[in-house]
Amino acid sequence: MADNKFPSPHEIEAIPGTEGWERMYPYHYLFTTKDKERKEYEENAFWFNDALHYPEPMYPFDIIWDEAWFLALSQFNTRIFMIPPALGIDHRIINGNVYITPVPVTDPEEVQKRIPLFMERAGYYYENWDKLQDQWEDKMKGIITDLDNIPIDPLPDMEDISVVKNGLGTSSGYELLKNYDKLIDLGILCWQYHFEFLNLGYASYVTFVDFCSKAFPDMPLQKITQMVAGIDVLLYRPDDELKKLAKLAIELGIDSQIGDDTKDVEVVIPELAGSENGKKWITAWDEAKNPWFNISTGTGWYHQDVSWNDNLNVPLSSIRIYIEKLKQGKSIDRPLEAVKAERKKLIKEYRGLLKTDEDRQTFDQLHGTSELVFPYVENHMFYVEHWFHSVFWNKMRNVASIMKEHQFIKDTEDIWYLSRSEIKEALWDVVTSWATGTKGYGPLHWPEEIEWRKGIYKKFKENRPTPAVGTPPEVIAEPFTIVLWGITNDSMAAWAKLKEIGDPDKVNEIEGFAGSPGVVEGIARVCRSVEDIGELKEGEILVAPTTSPSWAPVFQKIKGVITDVGGIMCHAAIVCREYGMPAVVGTGQATAIIKSGMKIKLNGDTGRVYIER
Repeated sequence: MADNKFPSPHEIEAIPGTEGWERMYPYHYLFTTKDKERKEYEENAFWFNDALHYPEPMYPFDIIWDEAWFLALSQFNTRIFMIPPALGIDHRIINGNVYITPVPVTDPEEVQKRIPLFMERAGYYYENWDKLQDQWEDKMKGIITDLDNIPIDPLPDMEDISVVKNGLGTSSGYELLKNYDKLIDLGILCWQYHFEFLNLGYASYVTFVDFCSKAFPDMPLQKITQMVAGIDVLLYRPDDELKKLAKLAIELGIDSQIGDDTKDVEVVIPELAGSENGKKWITAWDEAKNPWFNISTGTGWYHQDVSWNDNLNVPLSSIRIYIEKLKQGKSIDRPLEAVKAERKKLIKEYRGLLKTDEDRQTFDQLHGTSELVFPYVENHMFYVEHWFHSVFWNKMRNVASIMKEHQFIKDTEDIWYLSRSEIKEALWDVVTSWATGTKGYGPLHWPEEIEWRKGIYKKFKENRPTPAVGTPPEVIAEPFTIVLWGITNDSMAAWAKLKEIGDPDKVNEIEGFAGSPGVVEGIARVCRSVEDIGELKEGEILVAPTTSPSWAPVFQKIKGVITDVGGIMCHAAIVCREYGMPAVVGTGQATAIIKSGMKIKLNGDTGRVYIER
């Protein structure tokens, strides 16, 4: 590993006791030696673990979103916008963990052929960005409404008489199959829309980064990203709503009734309803719920990432944090003006270093485009990963309730151990046995299979996956890989160094990306989920696989953030810059090396973390 070599994907063996795990996932996700051409391709490509999106192994159903973006991202790169140097991103799975590899355009002549096609197609979007983005928002709101309106109803013992008198000609069984198909189709369609703008947004950002890196060779990447910071985006609105509710509670004099985290929301709301001011606050609370409480407590990629609307104690707890800070006389607002001032200062400083009018004009154009596209790069997450996904997971739980009623699964949460195609197959079993008045075969098959899969998944979670497999390029130059995933030659060298050390208790220094400026020292708190977030204490440094927008209120408590995954343009880095929070991202294994209670130093200017042992 000293020379950054990684194992062949075909050398990774199944974890003992998980033999046969492959049937849990799509067959085309598997590495194979059956075909010589495919085997050589897989061994010569560089596959890295996509822990940015999936810090945990995939459940068989949850991989639907990976399949969706496998198609969507790749098609927009390869077939729609014809991005000159890049085709799609290929996907595989090893022991439940997703590995991906960008597919480049290797023929220089082909790159040149694609340039005018890209300029025409992407140019149309850039020139009409605002109009097309408005259309995009309408499309997203439309499919979320369609999703909300899909009925997933239990199968009746007898159809209503209206089926006869209206000459309907179909049954509830047929409707269940049809509506399940519609549910899945809307999920895939949502992700088609997800990438309509996203690649272009990142492409313009990357182009600006590339220009600045060449014009100012000594300029830290972090400074470039600060030039597009301080732009208000929709993704911060849920947190802003909580701040407004905290301020309103104090203004109305009902803050003491909101209490502390020992008081459940089911107790708080009825108590507040007993006064006029309490009723005013409840009205504001209810108005904020839709859509702003459709924010996931995690990244939204996993079914267990419930939304604030699913657990109203989560936003209420955050409101309490803000009330406490306000009563201490502290500001709870994002340091937006300071971030904007720094942005203006950096733009003026570096633009002034350019020697020609042509360079200044190019700088202005690229920077202007980056500012234009930046809101979408963040806002799409609210509509897709948070709002749509939150509604979608609960619709699937309605499907699970029907399967549980018919004894196909023991618990509604067992449904996630089935793939979407297996669920469709099982639903056919459900409706045909319902239709014929017989017992389906599913109760004899699925509960036993699910118990086996639970055991497999448990072993997957206990295993720490290799960060990469295959053959790394001599120089990693693919821009998305660097700025989003944080995969560079330096990060590979850091992985190799940690591998050589072996014992995480012997590691005293960790390298990552300088995500957000600032140097802080404090006590570490390792948090892997929203449940862990509740353990954060004042003045601690958050160490996590990644962060969620719904964690923003805890920024009032902490000194800094360290993540396992991500580059300078990952969401965690962007949010930390917006909140003025020092951060190091893309450390690779911080959550495995750092333990809660350790004293650490975080340098957000250099991307280094020091552990005091």
